[in-house]
Amino acid sequence: MKKDINIPKVENVYVAVINEYNDIYKTNDWNAYIINDKNVDLDMVLIVVNGYVETKVTSTMRHKLDKLPAKSYAKIEFMQEDVLQLNNEFKVTFFEGNSMFDKTYLFRKNTINAKAFQNIPLMNKKGVLVK
Repeated sequence: MKKDINIPKVENVYVAVINEYNDIYKTNDWNAYIINDKNVDLDMVLIVVNGYVETKVTSTMRHKLDKLPAKSYAKIEFMQEDVLQLNNEFKVTFFEGNSMFDKTYLFRKNTINAKAFQNIPLMNKKGVLVK
């Protein structure tokens, strides 16, 4: 039964965390983004976010995007400095056409930092990327 279910491999969809200046509060904030580097739109994008280590667990945050257009990105959430010291897990589920896709993106504890910056696709910014 389970062997008959085919969940296709997710390609060209990423999660990135970027440190960017907030004009309103005059601070540098860490923000998580979902990036659709495909040539097709993603429908009904569901994102479940958790932070955890052995002794601590954050609240579960849920986000929904009706559509994420091709070659675009959207902010998922602001990330407080405290959660960067935790494993941060982003479970992403979406539809492409009639197929459902599912992938878990994991930022291991303390890996979200300036030393790990790289170029982020489509955004022309530097940040931490999980493919």
